[in-house]
Amino acid sequence: MSKDPRHLPAGKLFLLPIPSRPWSHLGVDFVTDLPTSRDHTCIFVVVDRFSKSCRLLPLKGPPTALETAELLFNHVFRYFGIPKDIVSDRGPQFVSRVWRAFLTRLGVAVSLSSGYHLQTNGQTERKIQEISRYLRTFCHSHQNSWSQYLGWAEYAQNSLRQPSTGLTPFQCILGYQPLLFPWSAEPSDVPAVDHWFRESERVWDSAHHQLQRALHRCRRTADLRRSDTPAFQPGQKVWLSTRDIRLRLPCRKLSPRFIGPFSILKQINPVTYKLQLPPGYRIHPTFHVSLLKPHYPSVSPSTERGDRAAEPPLPLLLDVGGEGARLPTRHTLAPPKKSGPAMGPGEELGT
Repeated sequence: MSKDPRHLPAGKLFLLPIPSRPWSHLGVDFVTDLPTSRDHTCIFVVVDRFSKSCRLLPLKGPPTALETAELLFNHVFRYFGIPKDIVSDRGPQFVSRVWRAFLTRLGVAVSLSSGYHLQTNGQTERKIQEISRYLRTFCHSHQNSWSQYLGWAEYAQNSLRQPSTGLTPFQCILGYQPLLFPWSAEPSDVPAVDHWFRESERVWDSAHHQLQRALHRCRRTADLRRSDTPAFQPGQKVWLSTRDIRLRLPCRKLSPRFIGPFSILKQINPVTYKLQLPPGYRIHPTFHVSLLKPHYPSVSPSTERGDRAAEPPLPLLLDVGGEGARLPTRHTLAPPKKSGPAMGPGEELGT
């Protein structure tokens, strides 16, 4: 319980499935706590995992689950079709019954990230970092004007050449790259429809091939800094890392590095497990394998005599008003620092 782990994080990289066409696999998240700009305080971010294209929707505040579903339908589904899978964190909108029922009726798989493992939705997290950097560059001195730059932020992101595909999102979806300035050349004759489809399919096939190469490179690089994935069985006891858990103890430096042991209920996927946590622990029971450590029963004189060894009581978690039941899911666009004197349907994912 008290030892710091000295080995590489466990669990080789578990890749999400590679999409075969644009807008079939999406990632969604929110950027919140922004300064008020034209009555907007947050951004709904939708990312296409195939083309890396994004939609940035300014909102007056965090929406409900039904409002989130309506936003997706009105701004994504009706333009690009109904997707196969949507990856999200465990925000209140995405764990509600309304969200799951809405997508289930449309035949869309709901994929939630595992506990304290934001890398599951890494493409969306990375896109949010790029959008935040763009807005910070143009709005650091006039922070209440970010909403007027949001459209150009989306246009710029969709015009950037992606290293994973070798194409811009516009090229991957439309088959061509729109110019940032008015087109001065004379338009050509109307091309044949079959030529347009062949060209689009060629672009998508090229993007899919580049995505495969990029994922293999990503896996090789990530696995260099990770150890082999341990194989846990249902019923086996494991320790749970306190790296992302706040305990009701006065000093974190003297607090245990692991709590438990807890029994494994089932294996969600090769790198994610569901634990049997006490009822008083208001955190989601699904965790990435890098946060787990096998438990080996200690041998003491009492156990040698046949008596049952007393297990230490479990520490209390810090009461955070129920927010511990899900991940810290909101991204805040912090203002720049001033210089001066001296994170199948219904299954959790884990990458």
